[in-house]
Amino acid sequence: MLLLLLSLLAPLFLRPPGAGGAQTPNATSEGCQIIHPPWEGGIRYRGLTRDQVKAINFLPVDYEIEYVCRGEREVVGPKVRKCLANGSWTDMDTPSRCVRICSKSYLTLESGKVFLTGGDLPALDGARVDFRCDPDFHLVGSSRSICSQGQWSTPKPHCQVNRTPHSERRAVYIGALFPMSGGWPGGQACQPAVEMALEDVNSRRDILPDYELKLIHHDSKCDPGQATKYLYELLYNDPIKIILMPGCSSVSTLVAEAARMWNLIVLSYGSSSPALSNRQRFPTFFRTHPSATLHNPTRVKLFEKWGWKKIATIQQTTEVFTSTLDDLEERVKEAGIEITFRQSFFSDPAVPVKNLKRQDARIIVGLFYETEARKVFCEVYKERLFGKKYVWFLIGWYADNWFKIYDPSINCTVDEMTEAVEGHITTEIVMLNPANTRSISNMTSQEFVEKLTKRLKRHPEETGGFQEAPLAYDAIWALALALNKTSGGGGRSGVRLEDFNYNNQTITDQIYRAMNSSSFEGVSGHVVFDASGSRMAWTLIEQLQGGSYKKIGYYDSTKDDLSWSKTDKWIGGSPPADQTLVIKTFRFLSQKLFISVSVLSSLGIVLAVVCLSFNIYNSHVRYIQNSQPNLNNLTAVGCSLALAAVFPLGLDGYHIGRSQFPFVCQARLWLLGLGFSLGYGSMFTKIWWVHTVFTKKEEKKEWRKTLEPWKLYATVGLLVGMDVVTLAIWQIVDPLHRTIETFAKEEPKEDIDVSILPQLEHCSSKKMNTWLGIFYGYKGLLLLLGIFLAYETKSVSTEKINDHRAVGMAIYNVAVLCLITAPVTMILSSQQDAAFAFASLAIVFSSYITLVVLFVPKMRRLITRGEWQSEAQDTMKTGSSTNNNEEEKSRLLEKENRELEKIIAEKEERVSELRHQLQSRQQLRSRRHPPTPPDPSGGLPRGPPEPPDRLSCDGSRVHLLYK
Repeated sequence: MLLLLLSLLAPLFLRPPGAGGAQTPNATSEGCQIIHPPWEGGIRYRGLTRDQVKAINFLPVDYEIEYVCRGEREVVGPKVRKCLANGSWTDMDTPSRCVRICSKSYLTLESGKVFLTGGDLPALDGARVDFRCDPDFHLVGSSRSICSQGQWSTPKPHCQVNRTPHSERRAVYIGALFPMSGGWPGGQACQPAVEMALEDVNSRRDILPDYELKLIHHDSKCDPGQATKYLYELLYNDPIKIILMPGCSSVSTLVAEAARMWNLIVLSYGSSSPALSNRQRFPTFFRTHPSATLHNPTRVKLFEKWGWKKIATIQQTTEVFTSTLDDLEERVKEAGIEITFRQSFFSDPAVPVKNLKRQDARIIVGLFYETEARKVFCEVYKERLFGKKYVWFLIGWYADNWFKIYDPSINCTVDEMTEAVEGHITTEIVMLNPANTRSISNMTSQEFVEKLTKRLKRHPEETGGFQEAPLAYDAIWALALALNKTSGGGGRSGVRLEDFNYNNQTITDQIYRAMNSSSFEGVSGHVVFDASGSRMAWTLIEQLQGGSYKKIGYYDSTKDDLSWSKTDKWIGGSPPADQTLVIKTFRFLSQKLFISVSVLSSLGIVLAVVCLSFNIYNSHVRYIQNSQPNLNNLTAVGCSLALAAVFPLGLDGYHIGRSQFPFVCQARLWLLGLGFSLGYGSMFTKIWWVHTVFTKKEEKKEWRKTLEPWKLYATVGLLVGMDVVTLAIWQIVDPLHRTIETFAKEEPKEDIDVSILPQLEHCSSKKMNTWLGIFYGYKGLLLLLGIFLAYETKSVSTEKINDHRAVGMAIYNVAVLCLITAPVTMILSSQQDAAFAFASLAIVFSSYITLVVLFVPKMRRLITRGEWQSEAQDTMKTGSSTNNNEEEKSRLLEKENRELEKIIAEKEERVSELRHQLQSRQQLRSRRHPPTPPDPSGGLPRGPPEPPDRLSCDGSRVHLLYK
């Protein structure tokens, strides 16, 4: 239907600004022009929202509108209009107006007749009513009343029967139990109200003219044990009681169960237990006090109004409160609200209140009697379970100053109690008619309060049951009207009430039917009973503001109508949250740290590019050629990829969205994995080849002469291929995705009702530990094997790979950093800054060390020695075709010759000095000793033998042959 209307209304014009009034619409083929509502009224547009009505100017043919009025007004004129095909509305010649009407109760008169003149129903301004009573009745009050501005000029009269004198009237006895003390001392005000009602009823000539109601009562102290004693006295002692009137729910339960065995009607004025609505268990029970479950729809409505989804409860362990709470639990469940914590106590509420505090309960429903309420809130004060973070929902039938009454069972002062209860909400059955209209007793509710206050011996706020007193007053009137109907109002058609006894079920049944059909205006409002015998009424919502209760709204559960006065006040300025507001905050990486490491990584990439360019540009140089430059190029590329992995490693939710996170995770994994395989794999291949060739000297002699580079490249390709296959399988089978790690809640420094829930983003997968075990397993073995090979080949010298010692040093650094960083980052994974710092700096330092160790010595050698020529250029200059090995040996020999020449020069200088000393000594000897005669054998003259330490040296030079 709505779609059809929208399709018809879509092409219509917008309503011109300022259009108003109920003028006659213009005919159009598109429908009827919209009609504006009358003053103090409105129009119900069926199937359209308010915004849709504002946006249109015409309504389609056959569309119907309905007039509604506000307040005590009714529609005069056509109530419904229909759009005709000619573009006009029906009955436009008769205007529809909202006019104020007078109360319809004046149009009927019990035991009489009403004559309306000057208008039709309803009674409008100027209407006049005249009252006449039936025979045997006389009119009490004015016989005429005129309607003016919604009010009748005189109070409504009533017809009274011509009563029998008191001396001839028969007594009908009522047995009552009033709780003058105990958990609910409601009898303090209810008993005077009942006595006042009996006086008013007995003074009426039209109600029970032949009978007089009398009261026999006892103090039950709201105690079932005490009530049992007095119930026994009421039943077994004369006179016979025609009805029983208990007060407290616990006492009413006992009395109502026993009454069925005595054919007695039970009428309670102060029982709210939901259990008493059970007609099978309590078939003769009625109550003018509504069931406590009537509070629950109001509570649920307030929960929904303020957006609360979690509540807690604390109750006194009695049937009335348990039943009420069970009903509340069902209702909140239907409304999508959760009772998170439920506590109960028998006499000491200390532990339950502590549990509420420990469970962080915020919205708390308390169900207990007044005396227990003082105990509860004394503990509430001690636990600081009040203030702007908490809201308490209590029963509204406590005395207005219940928290100020001295109670020796608690150790809290009045000021402490006042502070603890401030701001709580009460839901209370409307027990006093808010409208100032006259009841069946010809009293308004305010007149009743004034009359009762004069009758009480102390201030109403200090009197228990003052709020329930109107219910007790109306209970007597409900009983009197039922008995009057049963007895036939003194006519012959009724039964004799004096014939009632505990075995006469006939009279009981008639009284039951009369009670069940009760309907009258009492001082508490309209009195009517539902099928379970419970009173139906509105709920009053009050809040304690500044130590006194203020009305903030009414709720009619039968119509789901909440009337709100907007006078509620909150300590924190607004209704609190139903739980500590948890604010989820992500722990992002420190941007200063990320930028700093990113700068280092960028500089490292630049260094890797410089080293790679240098290596490629000088690849023709013999010294570079002997270092396997292609493997060094792969090392530089691997370092670049590893350094590039630092950037995605530092990206988190601060920089990227949730949908981009998986791509960043894959980038981290692939860049780091391939960078490690290329960088470390190429160095590992070099050191592995050196170890393979030179650790088995005899078997590998032929291998030393020739080196096949493709084998080295194949080894690096194998390592890279293993990574590619493993990463591809990982990505396909169990791809990385964004996961959230949640930490313990943190309390903010400010006094606000929130908790901070820190969260941290991670890259993870379902089998993360398995994949990490595989990667760390074979990478760790590769690192350990690299360290072992570097150690084994530290003393090996080969011209085929002239930088293998530098490679070994780089392997040491990379392996140590990786073996330390991997477990540390796993331990610190929950500390994003520390984990990133360890991982990224390990990547940066290992890459820097590798590049510096491998490439800087080559740059230095080529720059300082000027060895920039290639092998072909060197051959053209020397004319020699020596190979690389011979030239290296030649350079080593030249260096050795230069060192030997220096040593020889020093030795020659020493020899010259020794020769000079020898000549001097020989001359000295020749002067001291003459020449020796020649040897007779013809030889030279003999002299003394030379000392062994004096060696003769000739002047010949020591010639060393060197090339």
